[in-house]
Amino acid sequence: MTRPTTTGHTDPTVQPVPASVVEQVDAADATLQNPKRAVVSLGANLGNRLETLQGAVDALEDTPGIRVKAVSPVYETEPWGVEPGSQPSYFNAVVVLRTTLPPSSLLERAQAVEEAFHRVRDERWGPRTLDVDIVAYADLRSDDPQLTLPHPRAHERAFVLAPWLDADPAAELPGHGPVAELLDAVTRDGVTARADLELRLPE
Repeated sequence: MTRPTTTGHTDPTVQPVPASVVEQVDAADATLQNPKRAVVSLGANLGNRLETLQGAVDALEDTPGIRVKAVSPVYETEPWGVEPGSQPSYFNAVVVLRTTLPPSSLLERAQAVEEAFHRVRDERWGPRTLDVDIVAYADLRSDDPQLTLPHPRAHERAFVLAPWLDADPAAELPGHGPVAELLDAVTRDGVTARADLELRLPE
């Protein structure tokens, strides 16, 4: 599949990574040189939503220092905070990663992947070509305004909790407890599993 690229410059996140770099990353992953577990949520409600989500999964996997370990099923979700029917529905998924990148670098990569799919940040709750949000990074808890960890609203969002639970049934959200219990406490209205759709785990 041909992945979109940004206009005017080359984005390393969505370009092929040299084999030598891949070998180094694989070696670091295999020898467990302190990789951290991270959870990333994906959402898209413009264009070819499934293709966009798959492209985001592939772009994350293509990033040195990141290995995708699990990809959730796809969920279809009504947009939050807007008039019903005013926007297309979202496709959402969750990706579980092992990464040697620090949180700040992981955030930069997430934003670069968004930009590669022409993400525009023009209005709150507006339609999105692609959202890539860091939900949790190891057990880290941080109030940094640039990257609050865990994600401050993840515990109340079924479109994050449901796919995350599918990808990791034993998952826990730092500071909030087991994802299974959090999901039981929120409504799943407007959040529907799409068994007919599938994201591929990168090989």
